Amino acid sequence: MTKRNRVIYWIATIWLALGMLSTGIVQLLKMKEEVSMMTNLGYPLYLLTILGVWKILGVIVVLIPKSPLLKEWTYAGFFFVMSGAIISHLAIGDAVKDFFGPTLLLILTFVSWYFRPADRKTMSINL
Repeated sequence: MTKRNRVIYWIATIWLALGMLSTGIVQLLKMKEEVSMMTNLGYPLYLLTILGVWKILGVIVVLIPKSPLLKEWTYAGFFFVMSGAIISHLAIGDAVKDFFGPTLLLILTFVSWYFRPADRKTMSINL
């Protein structure tokens, strides 16, 4: 892995971790704005707890060394949650500003996944 790719990976991964951690905490605390948004989107409020816990656990998995298969699942989970958020905002006709957070986190998820070091990737198995 080149130094450039390593720098890109860590910058994207740290920003991704900060974004997911902060939104996970906000969701666990059920802050007024989050409750309002989830209600507006038509989702049950218990989903905030589920998403908050998953995001915090996902941050831990992405940052710790080893466990490449678990990292793959985590990146997939981050992708599904953020793309689902974008689609949800689109479905109810929210303003463009409501897409910024999930879109940024979706891009950071892809960049972090793409530039991850070899020891954080799953090994392909030839059968």
